[in-house]
Amino acid sequence: MSSTPSAHMPVLAVIGAGSWATALVKILSEAPIRINWWMHSPDSVAHVRQFSHNPKYLSDVQLDLERVFPSNNLDEVISQSDMVLLALPAAYLEETLLRCNSEKISQMQVFSAIKGMIPGHHLLVSDFLMAHYHLKPHQIGIVAGPCHSEEVALERQSYLTISAIDKAVASSMAQLLACRYIHTHVIAGDVQGIEYATVLKNIVSLAVGITRGMNYGDNFQAVLVANAMQEMKRFLDAAVPNPMRDINESAYLGDLLVTTYSQFSRNRNFGQMIGKGYTVQSAKLEMNMVAEGYYAAQSIHEVNKGLGVDLPICDFVYRILYEHSSPSREIRILEARLR
Repeated sequence: MSSTPSAHMPVLAVIGAGSWATALVKILSEAPIRINWWMHSPDSVAHVRQFSHNPKYLSDVQLDLERVFPSNNLDEVISQSDMVLLALPAAYLEETLLRCNSEKISQMQVFSAIKGMIPGHHLLVSDFLMAHYHLKPHQIGIVAGPCHSEEVALERQSYLTISAIDKAVASSMAQLLACRYIHTHVIAGDVQGIEYATVLKNIVSLAVGITRGMNYGDNFQAVLVANAMQEMKRFLDAAVPNPMRDINESAYLGDLLVTTYSQFSRNRNFGQMIGKGYTVQSAKLEMNMVAEGYYAAQSIHEVNKGLGVDLPICDFVYRILYEHSSPSREIRILEARLR
């Protein structure tokens, strides 16, 4: 990477090159910081350096190259940064982190903007970082919605929720992310609760998409989402009890609503294809993007084996995607469970 950071300027590594990572880089470039941006593709790095925009995602977004320094050398990006923001699909996190010095990461403040669980391990990102990179809970923070990258690109008013055990740590990231079109809100002490909420809302969005693909309408969706909130509360209360949690806050209810109702939701769009009769493989090829809810459905199913929470909507999605059950059969079972 070119240029040496100022001695007093914070340096943040952003890991990921998709639409969400690009949106976060755009937001952060409004702040007086240096952004070391890791992108997997050398061609993408070269394109950003020459043309100031990501060639593959949110390509209309012009980036400030006085603040943004792209590189495909992950070790270099990490070693020259003060803290890390993870913004890539959960399915790629383990493979990506193998490219860098794990000892350096273990000493840093790491924020995750990942909205999924690690496939195979069935772990939240925070649990994965603690188990495999020996980070302590106070070193980990979360950046959550409700926020779609496409609306960030248009600079429409949006909200982000930042959480960490230490409120001051969360507040410092919140200050970096706040700008004229982004409002930030801090929740201290519910990192894993918010992580699970971001995972569950993607599964619900898939369920909504499936029913939309089957020609169910607004009336049914309203009931489905209302029941999903109850399902989310049951799961969170069992998995990470927190008497101070207000599930009606934007990080929980708001993120669920935007993901289930927005035209930009890739999980909803993926589910809609399944509801119309696409196979999982053909839907993946058509999307050409990762729908986190697909992997999350299996991970939540595995986690819930040890919890035994009643999750009819998550079970509906899991059986269709992983047991190849017919959507027409599963919808009849789900209809009987909704209230």
